[in-house]
Amino acid sequence: MSKLVVISAPSGAGKTSIANSLINRIEKLSFSISATSRSPRADENDSVNYYFKSIEEFKNDINKNLFIEWQEVYSDKFYGTYLKELNRIWSLNKVVLLDIDVFGGINIKNKFKKNCLSIFIMPPSKNELLNRLKKRDSESQSQLLEREQKMDLELNQSSKFDCIIKNIILEEACLEAEKIIRNFLK
Repeated sequence: MSKLVVISAPSGAGKTSIANSLINRIEKLSFSISATSRSPRADENDSVNYYFKSIEEFKNDINKNLFIEWQEVYSDKFYGTYLKELNRIWSLNKVVLLDIDVFGGINIKNKFKKNCLSIFIMPPSKNELLNRLKKRDSESQSQLLEREQKMDLELNQSSKFDCIIKNIILEEACLEAEKIIRNFLK
């Protein structure tokens, strides 16, 4: 069976920055584009960063069993991994790199077991995580509150991952992730 690497964390912990760095550092990795029902941010493009879907389209894809995993991460904000994305990447003889929410990461690990390396990105502190979200300036005040309320639940899941990388200095976290993944791919 083909391999997968999962990078998960609460919003703002740096998982996407680390995943982007890993794609440039490890040629064997290929980014799996997730689907979401949220609106694109200013710097995001459909079919590049995400497959942006309406809530109705997303629910239709759930009913058609097109996802290997999906979650309603926040109220009416669905995220999921298409099976066709995994198959596309494996057909290229590459390793799937998933940048997904904490519970989606746990589900993927449970399905693929030893063929999956799951990495949890731990923020330096909850306060720092909140500061990063505010600096990102992509969420409304109510969205920030919703993310803050979910943080403790997500942070308490870290022990369900193969390894935990504390993201204090981004470059150091990227190097640590690269080392762990290269060892997994041997």
